[in-house]
Amino acid sequence: MGKRKRLMAERLKEAKKVTAVAKLNDVPTSPRKMRLVADTVRGVEVNRALDLLKFSKREASIRLEKLLRSAIANWEAKNPEKSSELDNGNVYVKTIMVDGGRTLKRIRPCPQGRAGRIRKRSNHVTIILDVKPVENK
Repeated sequence: MGKRKRLMAERLKEAKKVTAVAKLNDVPTSPRKMRLVADTVRGVEVNRALDLLKFSKREASIRLEKLLRSAIANWEAKNPEKSSELDNGNVYVKTIMVDGGRTLKRIRPCPQGRAGRIRKRSNHVTIILDVKPVENK
């Protein structure tokens, strides 16, 4: 039993060597708006994803582009011998997750002495990059 666990741990370690992760916490944008931008780059090759984000008109794309550049730098630091993979277009956005973060609650005066609630939402974004598997033909 111990040998099988050790083998699984080794496989996980090998898989983690190829992937790179970058996280951005407490982005002051609503998760819904961030997900609209994140959906455009999910599963896309890294260089194409950078182009998509650069020419997007949405404000969330600026922060996402910076985070993607950070993930690329993390991938290059983990895989210095495989820098050609990046140029060949084999590195892609494996997963991108947008989770809800803290919500700041504010009050706004409303008619007839009432108070309306304003929710200033934030989110957490996680990007995981990976190398496309080699297809055997």
